[in-house]
Amino acid sequence: MADTIIKEKDKIDELLDTIAVEASQLVLHNDEKNTFEWVIQCLIEICGHQTQQAEQCAMITHFKGKCSVKQGEEEEMRILKDGLNDRGLNATVE
Repeated sequence: MADTIIKEKDKIDELLDTIAVEASQLVLHNDEKNTFEWVIQCLIEICGHQTQQAEQCAMITHFKGKCSVKQGEEEEMRILKDGLNDRGLNATVE
């Protein structure tokens, strides 16, 4: 019984570590210089979005001022952020 409890605790700890690692969000911020077409293209090419997902994120960003466009490990989100920033989009990792 004690072994089972220890194994379950280890599983829970591993799950919590996974959740903590994947808690970072890539956030796209609205600007007045990039076209919808450019934003959509960047989200498809850099973030791997499908066309409809990229369009929805662009619309949310435009009307709400920002949109969480991807979640994952912080390091991966920072790489994607740099890719978006290099193309003139305003993105942050939160």
